[in-house]
Amino acid sequence: MNLFSRSSLLRRPGSAAEDPAGTGSTGAPVLPDPGLAALTGEWMIDPAHSRIGFSVRHAMVTTVRGAFLEYESRLYFDGRDPSRSRAEISLATASVDTGVEQRDAHLIGRDFLDAGRYPRLSFVSTAVQIVDKDVYRMTGDLTIRGITGPVDLDLTYIGHVTDPFGYERVGFDGTTTINRSDWGLTYNARLAEGGAMVSERLRLQFDIAAIRTPVPA
Repeated sequence: MNLFSRSSLLRRPGSAAEDPAGTGSTGAPVLPDPGLAALTGEWMIDPAHSRIGFSVRHAMVTTVRGAFLEYESRLYFDGRDPSRSRAEISLATASVDTGVEQRDAHLIGRDFLDAGRYPRLSFVSTAVQIVDKDVYRMTGDLTIRGITGPVDLDLTYIGHVTDPFGYERVGFDGTTTINRSDWGLTYNARLAEGGAMVSERLRLQFDIAAIRTPVPA
């Protein structure tokens, strides 16, 4: 799975490329919490308790929010060496939901996601670094409409529990902002007062609850 064409315009200040040593804001190396070593292993996103969504400014005065309801995932977290962690997420383009049927139909049409030609969009990690306590930066390839490019996803570790059914769960919140036109999402309309109907800046949000994948017997 791949996502956008690589471009230095997608690198933000403080990205992994500018801080390869993972020293964080203090200049000192940020070390992994030894308590996270027990979380090392394979995980899978729990769709019932997670949200992979987006938000974009509309008509310059309000924000439209939506999410993808169908997706597959494969995650590996290394608590001893987070740089070895990795993630793959594949989303069904036609599963986009903003709460307005007419708008959703427009989004999956040719003007935007073009689900008929591009039924999946995806994210595949390429690097992970510790930024601060409980904060990680995952660099990866995002693919939309067959165009692949790099993004930096900032993830905050929320916590780890064993639920009443015996499942181990871990939580992360992540976000990144992209310029949608870099992924071929160029449709727009101009407002009479000036400005665009839909902002070029698109915020992606990952509210993740993951369940440990059982080890085969």
